[in-house]
Amino acid sequence: MAQLLKVQNFTVSRDGYGAGENQSLEHPFGHADPGEMSAWAAATASWPGRTDSGGSRGLDDYLTRDFHHGIGAEIMGRNKFGPQRGPWEDDEWRGWWGDEPPFHTPVFVMTHHLRPSFTLGDTTFHFVDDDPATVLERARAAADGKDVRLGGGATVVREFLDADLVDTLHVAVSPHIELGGGSRLWESPDELRDRFHVDVVPSPSGVVHHLFWRK
Repeated sequence: MAQLLKVQNFTVSRDGYGAGENQSLEHPFGHADPGEMSAWAAATASWPGRTDSGGSRGLDDYLTRDFHHGIGAEIMGRNKFGPQRGPWEDDEWRGWWGDEPPFHTPVFVMTHHLRPSFTLGDTTFHFVDDDPATVLERARAAADGKDVRLGGGATVVREFLDADLVDTLHVAVSPHIELGGGSRLWESPDELRDRFHVDVVPSPSGVVHHLFWRK
């Protein structure tokens, strides 16, 4: 069975941005509010940070619950890994996620500035300076037969889309958020209709789920 490259639960604003401008340590999503961007998933019964027995059900919950199912490796851009730019000043920064990152798989971080791999919990981060096809080949080899998730940010997702490597893509569009600048996935989801089938499903939470799969 083929190993898929999947984008899951990727949220963008009404105007197609996955993060705002001026990202930093204090503001990892730039001028975008991360709580607002992820509110649809955080409200579900399956949100990993939930401490009570409440939360919504339905499609939002299913997509949140399915996030880790069948995933054997992740690819992300350096901007998702951390706020530093240019050469690493030191190797102390180990990501936003503390001693137990949520991935539980090998993670391949795309960067022009390499550094040694390291492991936190059951997640190992590898730093790679290769083209998308080569990085995907490495991730598939590490995924032990499972699928590979393309975690973002928007620039990296777009890079893999432009290389025609993405098999399925789920984007949650927040119609009430407009950022006006930042890291942009698309000007319109119609840009992808020549290569993908798509279902567009409004949710009671207010987001609109765009579910793409390769033609």
